[in-house]
This record gives sequence, C-alpha cells and structure tokens, in this order.
Amino acid sequence: MNKIAVIGAGTMGNGIAHVFAQSGYQVNLVDISEGSLEKGVSTITKNLDRMLAKERISESDKSATLERISTFTSLEEGVKSTDLVVEAATENLNIKLKIFEDLDKLCDTNTILATNTSSISITQIGAVTQRPDKVIGMHFMNPVPIMKLVEIIRGYSTSDEVTQTIMELSKKLGKTPTEVNDYPGFVANRILMPMINEAIETLYNGVAGVKEIDTVMKLGMAHPMGPLQLADFIGLDVCLSILNVMYDGFKNPKYAPCPLLVNMVMAGKMGVKSGEGFYDYAESRKAEKVASQFN
Repeated sequence: MNKIAVIGAGTMGNGIAHVFAQSGYQVNLVDISEGSLEKGVSTITKNLDRMLAKERISESDKSATLERISTFTSLEEGVKSTDLVVEAATENLNIKLKIFEDLDKLCDTNTILATNTSSISITQIGAVTQRPDKVIGMHFMNPVPIMKLVEIIRGYSTSDEVTQTIMELSKKLGKTPTEVNDYPGFVANRILMPMINEAIETLYNGVAGVKEIDTVMKLGMAHPMGPLQLADFIGLDVCLSILNVMYDGFKNPKYAPCPLLVNMVMAGKMGVKSGEGFYDYAESRKAEKVASQFN
C-alpha cells in the first residue's frame, strides 16, 4: 500500500494526511474548496514547524513530508490509482453516503474505502457500495499527529483480510489500533458523549458553573481538559450529531441531548470554531478564559 487519498481538508482530514505523509505514503488531499486545501496544507506546515522546533523531526523530514502531499478539488482525479481512501468529511450521514456511492464508482475494485466517522454505522455506509467487504472505519483522534489511538470499526460485511490490513497499516503510522464492532458511537463516543451530555445537564440544572464543573473533572478525575471545554474543542454541533446518532440507534433516553446543547447549536454557538461555546474564544478574552485552562 503506497498511495492514499484523504477526503476533506478540515481538522481531521489534514491531520490524517499529515500522519500518512510523514510515514512515507504518497497522499492526495481532496476537498471541493481550494481555500480549504490551502488552509489544510498551511495547518500541516505549522504542525511540522512545531515538531521541528521541538527537534522531533529535521528540516529534511518536514520538506519530504510536504512533498508527498498533493491537493485536488476533483474527487475523480484525487482518488485515481489509490490503494486506500480515508473519508474525513462532515459528520453527516447523507453526505457520507453520497461520497461512498461516488468512491465506489471511481476507485479501482481493490481499493479499500475507510471512513473517519466517529459514530455513523459502517454497515450502512458499506451498503451503498458494491464492495461492503472493503469498507471499514478508521476513527482517528484529534489532534491526529499527537493522539495514538485509532478505533478500527468492522462493518457487518467487512472482511478479516481488510481488517488485518488496516490494523497493520495503523501500526506503521505509529498508532495503536483497537478493533471494535459497529454499534452507534463505537467505544470512544459511546462513553465520552454521555459524560459530556451529563456535564451540560449539570450546568443546565444549576448545580455548578462552567469553570467549576470543568475544575472538578480535571482535578478530581485527572482529566487533562474539562468536559465542557472539550465539547467546545470537538464542536457542539458535532457533539449534538453524535448524541442524536446514538439516541436514534439505541432508542434509549440516556443518550437524549440536553436541551441546553440543542439551543446553543441552534443559536450558532458551536465552540472554538464559532468563537463562542461554553467559553468565550474572542481574541480579547482568550488569555483570561482559555489559555489558563492549560496551565
């Protein structure tokens, strides 16, 4: 396996492209927006610069990594003659199904199709293709260049051979692959999202304030980041989407999103990416409300 295509140049997509390219693979980074591609490559460059400053890589390592990345706005051109495609588009079922329908038609018959979805059924995605045995989940954690875990999710029809190939590939990326089965939320988000939702419920019910809730979880439970700040970094819209997938999938009220979360997303308060969530990320208040959380 030598040539990889990554669909989506956002936070997860550019991180996945970075890791593959740094590990020696030729990477085609594909996005419908030229601006998103430019921003994605800029992010990869900045992350490599940080690694260079910490003497974790050399200048030649940085140059070689960037030279292995090519960008495309055409899906057809971007996935041509690739061995593996990793989809990292928006966490939206209809968007993903359309992408996989297109990939199935455009890719070579032996190409493995992976999705970075954090909650959506691999079986459902595979069912829209003529190769469900070659469809698998590769759920990387954010930030991808730093986090070691990759959840490897088998759909109902995913073959043993494809699963083993992706497990071994993940190890070559310096990751720790963990195989899980295809149920809503998989393992990471099935445990994480109810915790975040409960933290929001705790705020909603007036038990404590934002900073107090996060302080209890950081100092009392040794979490590196409080659940409300973590929700801001994930994106409140993403948290809501994942909770809805689990609520729809299990029909269990314990996964029902807190009304406060629903209202915040409707109001456009998405967290870091919108400038405001449970914390205020306006430039004038970053030092006061955000930077101190990392000390």
